[in-house]
Amino acid sequence: MAHPVLRFLGVLATVTALVAVPLTGAAAGPLRAADYPSWDDVQAAKQNEATAQAEADRITGLLDELEETATTLSNEALKRGEEYYIATYNRDAAQTSADDLETRADQAAATAEATKKQVGQIAAQLYKSGGDNGTVNLLLNGEKSDELLYKLGTMSQLTSQTVGLRDAAEIAANNASSLRAQADAALAERDRLSTEAQAALEAAEDAQAAVDAQVAEEKAHSATLYEQLASLKNSTAAAEQGYREGQAKIAEEAARKAAADAAAADAAAAAAAASDSGGDGSSWVPDSSSVASPAEAQAYASSVLGNYGWGGDQFGCLVRLWNGESGWRVNAYNTDSGAYGIPQSLPANKMDSVGTDWRTNAATQITWGLIYISDRYGTPCNALSSWNARSPHWY
Repeated sequence: MAHPVLRFLGVLATVTALVAVPLTGAAAGPLRAADYPSWDDVQAAKQNEATAQAEADRITGLLDELEETATTLSNEALKRGEEYYIATYNRDAAQTSADDLETRADQAAATAEATKKQVGQIAAQLYKSGGDNGTVNLLLNGEKSDELLYKLGTMSQLTSQTVGLRDAAEIAANNASSLRAQADAALAERDRLSTEAQAALEAAEDAQAAVDAQVAEEKAHSATLYEQLASLKNSTAAAEQGYREGQAKIAEEAARKAAADAAAADAAAAAAAASDSGGDGSSWVPDSSSVASPAEAQAYASSVLGNYGWGGDQFGCLVRLWNGESGWRVNAYNTDSGAYGIPQSLPANKMDSVGTDWRTNAATQITWGLIYISDRYGTPCNALSSWNARSPHWY
């Protein structure tokens, strides 16, 4: 039975697969208008070197807060998205289990019914033969003793067979009853998980609104803050933005290495745990049919390689690189580092520079990843070479 929550899958790109839990205090809300300096504040601060430096530090702090809050909100959203995918996967698994149990219960009930019918047929046959006194006939009709003994033996066998069939019918009926009880329990669990998923969907819209509001806040104020910072430093807004982006790249490089180290340590621990328990210790996010498959993503990437001046020889390197990073899954999420998507952008919301649909759009993710590779490594094969040379792998 289709549950109303399934309508979410049709609009996944809009809602972006977020889930219900209120964002915690770790994610600050949008800054108030009073927090931002006015141009009068900037001009007044320029009259004194120390005051100018303090105002510059204040603006730098505001820029940091805007970026950090947007990143925190995005990462919270992605974590909630992973929880949503798992909740819906578990719900669907419960439905599948219930369907299987119902089918098996029907089969067991049919077996019980058929066996009972056989018992009835044999009982009727015995009843028809019951009117003859086999012992008397045997004594009075010595010349037909062989035939009578045969009949008596046959009746004994039928009686034994009847008892066996009766027991089998009882077992089948009990099995059907047990399976129906299990199916009812699975359906109850399905309903519980469906309720959780529905609540997740409704809260997802609120979570996405929080992210959108923060992004709008950042875009609305960043340009002015950079201009004010440049005025205080007798520089230009472009120079100040370029400097911050350069510092951000250095920090990103360090974060990628740290994340790769942490992931390698976790993988080793998970492998050891799996070896001890015989289970699979990997973390995963169930795929959604509403996003591009790995094959579709690769086809798109192949079609745009020429836009970056690369030949077909680079495609194989790109496939191997992103196979290693994400398996070409749009919703691949590293819970340790926060890296996300096909190119494993870190932080994930850096892909917003290409499109706001970066959570679910393979083309947006691939475009961002190819720009990153072009700027940082020149070609996918160079990026793959660096990735292979590092242990643990990162690029």
